[in-house]
Amino acid sequence: MVVAANGDAPTVPTLLVADPDEEVIHELAAGLEREGVVVTGVTDGAQALLQAGALQPDVVLVGATLPTIGAVEFVRAVRLSRSVPVLLGVGEGHAEQAVQALAAGASACVARPYRVLELLPFIQAASHGGAETRKVLTVGGVELDVNAYQVRVDGRAVHLPLREFELLHYLMRNADRTVTREQIMKHVWNSADGTSTNTIAVHVKRLRARLGDDDDQLIQTVRGVGYRLITPSQVC
Repeated sequence: MVVAANGDAPTVPTLLVADPDEEVIHELAAGLEREGVVVTGVTDGAQALLQAGALQPDVVLVGATLPTIGAVEFVRAVRLSRSVPVLLGVGEGHAEQAVQALAAGASACVARPYRVLELLPFIQAASHGGAETRKVLTVGGVELDVNAYQVRVDGRAVHLPLREFELLHYLMRNADRTVTREQIMKHVWNSADGTSTNTIAVHVKRLRARLGDDDDQLIQTVRGVGYRLITPSQVC
């Protein structure tokens, strides 16, 4: 199955998506084609390997549960001959696959269901010949390496489940700004109304505990609105 954006300009960015769910591929392609990206979709790892060699895409996105040839095996095979950026699409319960894929040479992990705005920077950078740059966010003693899926607090490695990693990533990108519960639902859970405020509160509580934020000075609750992650200079 091939879904292409309109236009045949030779400079348009290209993405190969390998995911077992055709509907997921179609939805992603529909969003990316509006941004001028040509998307080729396949549903198993064997097809993905063939298409990666034949099409030479700018970026490859593989789902963590890819059949026939698994995602980790796919990454290892691609890395034998190519340096194309390979993104791993992960959901809840895929932490082990994420660690293995990154060790095998995957460029970064992205949340599944996929979000166009999260994928576009990788695709645009690769299509313009950019190197796979290391993106690290730092707020006080907390350091989040987006590409390596790693978090450190005062130099100490902290393992976060995927959803908490995504939550921290979103809060750090918006440091010193209040984000509403609705914004968190949309950008972290990819849902406008399917996530309860209690679910968010539970994840914030767990994240605080893992970061050692015992007095809620790093992630503050803005009563009736949402949350704010603040830099040390803003702590009162």
